[in-house]
Amino acid sequence: MNEMIKKYLIEKTDETYVQFFRYIFVGGIATVVDMGSFYIADNILLFHYLIAQTAGFILGLITNYLISIVWVFRSTGNVKKEFTIFALIGIGGLLWSYLILWILIDILNLNYFQDMLAKSIAVAIVLIWNFGMRKKFAFKE
Repeated sequence: MNEMIKKYLIEKTDETYVQFFRYIFVGGIATVVDMGSFYIADNILLFHYLIAQTAGFILGLITNYLISIVWVFRSTGNVKKEFTIFALIGIGGLLWSYLILWILIDILNLNYFQDMLAKSIAVAIVLIWNFGMRKKFAFKE
């Protein structure tokens, strides 16, 4: 049991399934930051949902990167290049989020508190995009 705990929770690894398992948790933490920021900006501060999405994205991106380099992926050592690629992939995910939110909110009319449902759907789709692209491009050795 201790070996399994070490493998999944402690030791650095290049095994994709272990990294994805960890990335789900890291993504979950970043998503709480992202969605919490989105909710506050959208529903309390009454910003437009795309501005709220951008604020949540930036805070979630920073959270995700910092935890990812400590726990999920092996840093390449070139943090400037690595973060740039990490962020560009995140921007691709942000664009996917914009498109998904636009379709669900503006086209399908999921307004008011249903915007959190739309946001949740976008998060699930973008999670897969971000993990695959980051593993392949940001943290390749």
